[in-house]
Amino acid sequence: QVQLVESGGGLVQPGGSLRLSCAFSGSLFSLYAMAWYRQAPGKQRELVATITGGSSTYYSDSVKGRFTISRDNTKNTGYLQMNNLKPEDTAVYYCKISIATREYWGQGTQVTVSS
Repeated sequence: QVQLVESGGGLVQPGGSLRLSCAFSGSLFSLYAMAWYRQAPGKQRELVATITGGSSTYYSDSVKGRFTISRDNTKNTGYLQMNNLKPEDTAVYYCKISIATREYWGQGTQVTVSS
């Protein structure tokens, strides 16, 4: 069964950093676009960043300049480097990969920013 598994979440102080990973167990990872979403308690899921197979990127205004999305197609893994974290970044973070009508979601990883 094909899976997408996130890791790297945790508790960090404001101003700190975390790197999330998203590992794909299937094939042809390089062809998929990848996205990171997050959902805070009581809020809708929101798009954080995307990266195409050709490594073009997009960032929401709330994370631009602080977060970096990347991918290593040789490892079938995507990343979200998060710097200068703020309490409002606290959420469950999900990765998604998609191509045409096919998409896969990870189970989510909790990120908590608190002193």
